[in-house]
Amino acid sequence: MLRGLAGSAGGDVESDLATQDKRESMHFDLLVVGAGPAGLSAAIRFKQLCKEKGEDLSVCVIEKGAEVGAHILSGNVLQPTALDELIPGWREDADCPVHRQPATASRFYYLTERRAVRLPNPPQMKHKGNYVISLSEAVRWLGRRAEDLGVEIFPGFAGARVIYGPAGDVHGVQTNDFGIAKDGTHKPSFSLGMALTARATLFAEGCRGSLSQHVMRRFGLREKAGAQPQTYALGLKEVWEVDPAKHKPGLVVHAVGHPLPHDVYGGSFLYHMPDNKVALGLVVALDYSNPYLNMYQEFQQFKRHPMVARLLEGGTCLQYGARSLNEGGWQSIPALAVPGGALVGDAAGFLNVPKIKGTHTAMKSGMLAAEAAFDAMATAQAGRPLDLSAYETKLRSSWVETELYKERNIRPSFSLGAGLWGGVAYSAVDTYLLRGGAPWTLRHRYADHEKLKPAAGFSPKEYPKPDGKLTFDINTSLFRSQTNHEHDQPPHLRLANPKLPAVLNLPIYAGPEARYCPAGVYEYVAGEDGRQQLQINAQNCLHCKACDIKDPSQNIRWTVPEGGGGPSYTLM
Repeated sequence: MLRGLAGSAGGDVESDLATQDKRESMHFDLLVVGAGPAGLSAAIRFKQLCKEKGEDLSVCVIEKGAEVGAHILSGNVLQPTALDELIPGWREDADCPVHRQPATASRFYYLTERRAVRLPNPPQMKHKGNYVISLSEAVRWLGRRAEDLGVEIFPGFAGARVIYGPAGDVHGVQTNDFGIAKDGTHKPSFSLGMALTARATLFAEGCRGSLSQHVMRRFGLREKAGAQPQTYALGLKEVWEVDPAKHKPGLVVHAVGHPLPHDVYGGSFLYHMPDNKVALGLVVALDYSNPYLNMYQEFQQFKRHPMVARLLEGGTCLQYGARSLNEGGWQSIPALAVPGGALVGDAAGFLNVPKIKGTHTAMKSGMLAAEAAFDAMATAQAGRPLDLSAYETKLRSSWVETELYKERNIRPSFSLGAGLWGGVAYSAVDTYLLRGGAPWTLRHRYADHEKLKPAAGFSPKEYPKPDGKLTFDINTSLFRSQTNHEHDQPPHLRLANPKLPAVLNLPIYAGPEARYCPAGVYEYVAGEDGRQQLQINAQNCLHCKACDIKDPSQNIRWTVPEGGGGPSYTLM
């Protein structure tokens, strides 16, 4: 008998067992939460092993986006290491979008407000053998390959709660109920979410997944591994179609400096994709201290730089989006396995920050977790929780561990107080002289929300108005993200204490929610009593999770909306 349904952050801790008994239930051997690169790689690898060993085991992947790839965004120059291992013949697959545009050249710049100073390419930013891709397109292809192997994929189903067994082990997840109105009443379309149970459940929700965060807290996975606080960044991205005369297929450009202040870690990119398309973006570390920093407006400032503006002039913006990414690296990875389950991909945090690459490591983690799950099922004792601890052993002895350990000191070196150039100087020493073998490991000492300082120490920052050609208002950009949520549903962005923003965030931090959110979800408006209060426009949400990360009081709880809501990316 299932013991109960434990909620994600902000949700109910236990569900009513009578209600639970009414839910439709389906059982699988392997359940994967999230159809991103890690989750689909896990599903594919598991089915490959079934075919090799002659086993008939079931695999289900659930995805909160309306379709596979709808919520996938990445400024992506793919290192194909894991893909070569997973699907060796992918280059011969005419349906595969990955091989369409090899990386042909790499450039690295320091930007001032008006100039672009070319610098030597760091070794981590040399891209020979890599591919400039749309990850959302690549993920849709992986989804088709998974289904060809017999994987069942359920798009539009959001994992709302973790199901635990009598011994406290993970038994699966419950999907969100449909058809609940804002006031909590049941609409004519109401239906209970499903209870999806499995022998093994892999959490592949991506960065700051709500169920993954819950599992980490419940099992003390950070404490168990002695992991340091995870640190994050927010990436804002657009895809443009540009003048063919300006397009340089396969050119990869990275830059530091403008528009970000010297004490804010981050950078920008321009990737020349196939078909006269260019992906451009700004990545801003969320450990910044100035509450007046506006993520969306800083991105607009980047596009005003002459080097960028010249490229985009006469072009058309096709799509906009944003997402958070893990930047903690090796020292911030938690323990990975729990009884009956495991964390894979960005849910655990395998991004290689100096390389600005995480897809290959995420895919490999999913593959190793699938292998551990398959082996555990072959030797499992009846009635005992599945032991997936071999996954952690496999990962720690893989090239993922080797790669992340070598680069572990680069990102935290920028938080030592010496700003951009201090971090660059240390990184050069660590890379060229120590070659990643320093006898020390620098620490991430604080969570990102702890680094925000009171507004009294800063001045408000003024930004130019959008011109409608190169720069845009948020509503125009949101239209290009195709973000949509059912309006009459309970808000998935919840406040643990509804009064706290007006008495803490607004008077002390000048209401930073309105500036770190890249989608206009949060704004302060006058209430009936004339006092300012926080208004949450949840229908605008891009599912980037920046609010869950950066809120200084940790009062905002990001939970999943009805399945199928959110952005609908096709080129990102």
